[in-house]
Amino acid sequence: MKTLLITREGYNKLKKELDFLWREDRPEVTKNVTWAASLGDRSENADYQYNKKRLREIDRRVRYLTKCLEQLKIVDYSPQQAGKVFFGAWVEIENDDGDTKRFRIVGYDEIFGRRDYISIDSPMARALLKKEVGDTATVETPAGIAYWTVNEIEYVKDAE
Repeated sequence: MKTLLITREGYNKLKKELDFLWREDRPEVTKNVTWAASLGDRSENADYQYNKKRLREIDRRVRYLTKCLEQLKIVDYSPQQAGKVFFGAWVEIENDDGDTKRFRIVGYDEIFGRRDYISIDSPMARALLKKEVGDTATVETPAGIAYWTVNEIEYVKDAE
């Protein structure tokens, strides 16, 4: 079960994608389907088949995004979060070998296409929650237990 939280930035991005699909992409593809259908034999009409498939993909994504946006809870930065790792935080961590990582803890629907975002549901994020700078998090990984020390915690104040 994924946690139904999202940053305001992530919510706005999903909303923008939904608006684009519904107002621009779908009407264009629908027009192409109508045009391709007017050419006659649909069984061998690549334009028709491709655009029908694309239309199904758009509709599936629109349904998914609509459902998501209804269920997700936007989490804005709160001053009480300062100094501790919570949802929406940018965190820099370091292990005993001196390897450092920097990422933002966000909702599941925000991690795609971003290498510097991790899901709030990930073992790393769970281990880091409520930690402060200097604290060490114990993370269970497939390779065994890993220890990471929190170097820095930063929050982006989301603009509405």
